[in-house]
Amino acid sequence: MPRNRYTAEATIHKLREADVLIGQGNTVQEVCKALGVTDQTYYRAR
Repeated sequence: MPRNRYTAEATIHKLREADVLIGQGNTVQEVCKALGVTDQTYYRAR
């Protein structure tokens, strides 16, 4: 069964949201949980 992947636009949108949340003082783990992605996915996209 193939995996669903985020489009480039969706990835960029989530990374921008993550930047805002991290700027507000949240940890990376909290941000990933809020965005619904794993830590590994976040770091790989970053």
